[in-house]
Amino acid sequence: MFRAVGNRSSLSATVESQIEEAIRARQLSPGEKLPSEMALCEQFGVSRTVVREALRTLSAKGYISITKGKGMFIKGFTGEAVTTPLHNYLKMHFERGYVLDIVHARQIIEPSMAALAATNHTDTDLARLQKDLADLRVCTGDFAELARLDMTFHLNIARASQNGLMPLLIEPIHRLMPEIKSTVYATVTDAKESAVTWHEKIYVAIAAGKPESARKAMTEHLQIAERHAEQMLRAQKKTTPATTVTGTN
Repeated sequence: MFRAVGNRSSLSATVESQIEEAIRARQLSPGEKLPSEMALCEQFGVSRTVVREALRTLSAKGYISITKGKGMFIKGFTGEAVTTPLHNYLKMHFERGYVLDIVHARQIIEPSMAALAATNHTDTDLARLQKDLADLRVCTGDFAELARLDMTFHLNIARASQNGLMPLLIEPIHRLMPEIKSTVYATVTDAKESAVTWHEKIYVAIAAGKPESARKAMTEHLQIAERHAEQMLRAQKKTTPATTVTGTN
């Protein structure tokens, strides 16, 4: 039932755990330099090999950065450090029908997000959303650019909610969207016109401070997005084998 302790692997894990806990407890701050390997060996009473294994693991987890000739530094955590692994997970594991799964997830999250934005937005948030809307309206670029502008608007609504979790929840989902939205824009002739119309309705409700109107506009916008996604998938099935249809392989 129990394994012996004290071998190199368990010692390395112990060193790693203690340094990680110090970072989590903010005893070590972003940008702060760690003691040298030799100093860590002395503090923990272990070999340099043990310390190096622990440091490699901490670096792989994103807790520290190691620069040759300069030393080891505590890394600052950013939203990207959280959203990138989740995005990669979704990309690797959503193999069947993920297009509609994504739309359905957005239908759960984004209407409430828009309502929060209507209540909590700042003037800076409104300026961002207004620019996003204007950029989408005049965009004459390719479908990828249309998709990027579309998703930027929604991400800025998440930021306007003033709930720090909202961008972290929605960004990994939105990072799966460019390929999907590009194909929707290429397949559905009025997709851009629809996006502009509904983005404007959502913006007006948020700017007016009307949470229920913003919720309703976002709900209807994403219902249309679902229909567009279904239309895109039907079109793909007519022109490509089932194993190569976006999100259905």
